[in-house]
Amino acid sequence: MYEHDVIVVGAGGAGLRAAIAAHEEGADVAIVSKLHPVRSHTGAAEGGINAALREGDSWKDHAYDTMKGSDYLGDAPAVETLCKDSPKETIQLEHWGMAFSRDDDGRVSQRPFGGLSFPRTTYAGAETGHQLLHTMYEQLVKRGIKVYDEWHVTRLAVSDEDDPEDRTCHGIVAYDVQTGKIEAFRARNGVILATGGLGQVYDHTTNAVANTGDGVAMAYRAGAPIEDMEFIQFHPTTLPSTGVLITEGVRGEGGILYNKHGERFMFEYGYANNLGELASRDVVSRAELTEVNEGRGIEDEYVHLDMRHLGEERIVDRLENIIHLSEDFEGVNPLEAPMPVKPGQHYAMGGVETDENGETCITGLYAAGECACASVHGGNRLGGNALPELIVFGKRAGHHAAGKDMKEAEITTGKVGDYELADVESPVQLGEAGLGGDAVADGGERTDGGATADLSGDEVVQRALDDERETIEHLLEKEDGIQHAEIRERVQKSMTQHVNVFREEEALKDALRDIREARELYQDVYVADKSRTFNTDLLQTLETRNILDIAEAITVGALARNEFRGAHWRKEYQERRDEEWLKHTMLSWNDGEPELWYKPVILEGENKTYEPKIRSY
Repeated sequence: MYEHDVIVVGAGGAGLRAAIAAHEEGADVAIVSKLHPVRSHTGAAEGGINAALREGDSWKDHAYDTMKGSDYLGDAPAVETLCKDSPKETIQLEHWGMAFSRDDDGRVSQRPFGGLSFPRTTYAGAETGHQLLHTMYEQLVKRGIKVYDEWHVTRLAVSDEDDPEDRTCHGIVAYDVQTGKIEAFRARNGVILATGGLGQVYDHTTNAVANTGDGVAMAYRAGAPIEDMEFIQFHPTTLPSTGVLITEGVRGEGGILYNKHGERFMFEYGYANNLGELASRDVVSRAELTEVNEGRGIEDEYVHLDMRHLGEERIVDRLENIIHLSEDFEGVNPLEAPMPVKPGQHYAMGGVETDENGETCITGLYAAGECACASVHGGNRLGGNALPELIVFGKRAGHHAAGKDMKEAEITTGKVGDYELADVESPVQLGEAGLGGDAVADGGERTDGGATADLSGDEVVQRALDDERETIEHLLEKEDGIQHAEIRERVQKSMTQHVNVFREEEALKDALRDIREARELYQDVYVADKSRTFNTDLLQTLETRNILDIAEAITVGALARNEFRGAHWRKEYQERRDEEWLKHTMLSWNDGEPELWYKPVILEGENKTYEPKIRSY
């Protein structure tokens, strides 16, 4: 059994920043990641980091833009924390040597981005995430922080008290991809989940193959509530053939969207009469799909993004990698012709419920970055707010887990205070149909009836290790059945068809039926590759379980929320309903039977209350 004070799961931007912060507080910290740190998906982030750095801008303006962009579903303490801390953290990156783009006078460059009232997006060409990742990895190496890379975390070791608020996370269980060993990691102070996105729930996504929602699913099954899962961001400019992202920076520099008639439709059809292409992402994505659905799309699939008028010198200087992406994946040189683009799944606004210090309701369990929900982004994330989320909340989670004395959080977690229980009219049974009827896969109640509430931390971790070894042996010993790829493909296609930008009640119910069928099929899943090393078949089978839980959570939340807010559009309810729906959608696993409940949004900030207004761009 490996042992450290703080264990960080995931080595992207949030994980690296959390580990550095915990180390700064004197903790013995280690990162456990299924990828080498510089292969993390943070490296694919192109756009930039929103930070109020210049005269004429302020964190308060940034907070207002963020709250407006969230469609007033962001929690003010988290929003204001992000906007206050981002300038300092951005300057810290610069001091660590991050190669930001510069103006002629030597200042760090900032560009306009969607939904912003000031050009506050700091960037490094069109490869900001790549630069950020390598800058922080250098700091990791400098500090000698231990990294267990290519260790796939499969289970949290959590005690099983009846109320999740009474549970404690003592560590994790992980599979060593290189050797096939399954080992336990004991965390004396805390476990920080920084596992990134969940885009593989969909078949057209900007997310890497590794983004299967592992942290969200493990925390959910261990008893931590998950929040606002229905809010999925579809980025308006992805390449049709692959889902590869074309940065919002193209539009920030002045790129223009056209339909097949050559009309600048964002203005021509009144989708965003003021900001046009730089409206928030949900607005632009809906506009593009409306153009396609009404027959003005190109090949009934996409629209054109044109940046030729910017000139070759400016494009090469600020957007060079976009040229290569377009040429390599679509065969289009954007210096000579417009690029084909369409909306693709990009980001999850929801995730594991946390406060502004990254704490969940389970003692010793933290989350930061895309897998967490504080809630900073509410119903819709603004471009340029994801990377500061990583560094701001990664740092805070690392400090808190390492024992730093911090201000008490204003956001509560778990079923405390003012919350309401609810139901959803599902056409099928929801919840558990895992491996061999294992009702709680990551802690909680054991299938043999044993309890962990009275065990020591070491014993809880050992028992989780024993359970995980049994699960994996079962998979490897099974000789026939259905393979994960067929199950995963069914879910991905259903989610893309039924739980996309435009949502309808019957389509959402069809998705739940498809997910139920996939859950039943998963009971008979087996692993064809019986090898013990680099067994991607085994790992993807385990990931598919996470995809099932996440897909169901997204769809349940979408079916329950009878309104149009942010990225969540319902055909039957095409208006925002503040009197009823200024609240967060919460789901708790409840021993394999998902429980729906709500908690109110916090709109009271430090010096003001963010009054909901009509959101227009």
